[in-house]
Amino acid sequence: MAGKLLAIGECMVELMQADGGLMRKSFAGDTFNTAYYARLYLPADWSVDYFTAVGRDKISDEMLAFIESKGVGIGRIARIEGRSPGLYMIHLNDGERSFSYWRSASAAKLLARDADRLREAIEASDIVVFSGITLAILSPEDVDTLLAELRRARAAGKLVALDPNIRARLWDSPERMRETISEGARAASLVMPSFDDEATHFGDASVAATIARYRALGVADIVVKDGADGATLAFGGATTHVPSARVDAIVDTTSAGDSFNGSFLARYIVTGDAPEAARFAADIAAAVIQHHGALVAREKLPS
Repeated sequence: MAGKLLAIGECMVELMQADGGLMRKSFAGDTFNTAYYARLYLPADWSVDYFTAVGRDKISDEMLAFIESKGVGIGRIARIEGRSPGLYMIHLNDGERSFSYWRSASAAKLLARDADRLREAIEASDIVVFSGITLAILSPEDVDTLLAELRRARAAGKLVALDPNIRARLWDSPERMRETISEGARAASLVMPSFDDEATHFGDASVAATIARYRALGVADIVVKDGADGATLAFGGATTHVPSARVDAIVDTTSAGDSFNGSFLARYIVTGDAPEAARFAADIAAAVIQHHGALVAREKLPS
């Protein structure tokens, strides 16, 4: 069954420490990472496109070439004069990462400004993926535009997937963060939160509490990722726990959740079996965190 997946969000310039005090440049961002891993494992008759905005500068040219080289379509990416991609730097400490960001002139902040272009892209897709970061970088007016189109997509029967991916520093207040992410969940048919984020920012005492809160918002299907404790799935009336895969040594946890999301969607689309898709995604995420960087080459991952 052929289809189209659309990921909406911000791809950034990634700087990572390399040997000899040098920095290595690449491109990444949560929903783009998800698109990358979905593209690796989706059937060839599925297309994967990225919806964002970039500038007209050289680094934007390089980013578009990079995205396209990964098999992700760039036809839905707008170019905005006077803007450029955001930039972030990864800092690693025993495999755990922290980030420094520079995104004040990020073109992606305007990705939902053209409502007609946004509607056209969503209507042409079967699956739409967005995140809490997508919501965080937009103005309140543009958030309203995006969520209105996502609600239309869900009502039309499309799979609308949200990873809340909470980054508190991107929000002007905890209250607006919680309210906006909750509205994002109401527009989604599948939510894939990380329990640590939900416990920290929503006060959830357990994975069951996270599931119950998203159920109350009207979310049909939920996958709660809980690191080494695996993932809990609530699909229909069934709740299933899937253990994490074995990891010999954690090298870099960047993109652990994104790789899970992308490979889960790719497998679930093919099989319709959510627990089996989660087991597959756990294997992929376990392999990803044993390598440096957000985007790990296919030959280093399970087949």
